[in-house]
Amino acid sequence: MSTGALLAIDLVAVLLLAFGLYFPRYQRRDMVVALLGINIGVMAVATALANAEVSAGVGLGLFGVLSIIRIRSEELTQPEVVFYFAAIAIGVLGGIPIEPAWYTPALMTALLVALFIGDHPALFRGFEQHRMTLNEVYTDRAALETRLSTELGGSVKRIEIKKVDQVRGTTTVDVRYRRG
Repeated sequence: MSTGALLAIDLVAVLLLAFGLYFPRYQRRDMVVALLGINIGVMAVATALANAEVSAGVGLGLFGVLSIIRIRSEELTQPEVVFYFAAIAIGVLGGIPIEPAWYTPALMTALLVALFIGDHPALFRGFEQHRMTLNEVYTDRAALETRLSTELGGSVKRIEIKKVDQVRGTTTVDVRYRRG
């Protein structure tokens, strides 16, 4: 497949990722810019490395370092990390010719379909997760579950106590629940 065709397929795939999947669900303009920028940058570097006398390990190592720097620069949610790496993967696929030629669009499509299904709002409708700090110390799990069920208006599925501060009289929890 020609470099121009790969570039066109990459652009269509990353535009679908950013504007068709990510932005409608999360509405973070800054992440759209990051997804587009990292994808085009990775695709450009992958194209250059594919045409240079450099080992694939050097190129992949470079992408790994760039990814770690970006991911550590701001706290991202798990879905945002996945969208970020999807943009990187699409860029790598768009920059390196693979034979047979249909593999590239097929792999990009598989990635987009997996994200569309796995991150679809209807998939786990009603299930929520929150990190909360309560103005009370809880040592009795049953009492904690009762309070959270009442406060959140749902059925608590999992509670993870993150921190109990006896001095300030607070309990920080990660709670997963299903809305009533």
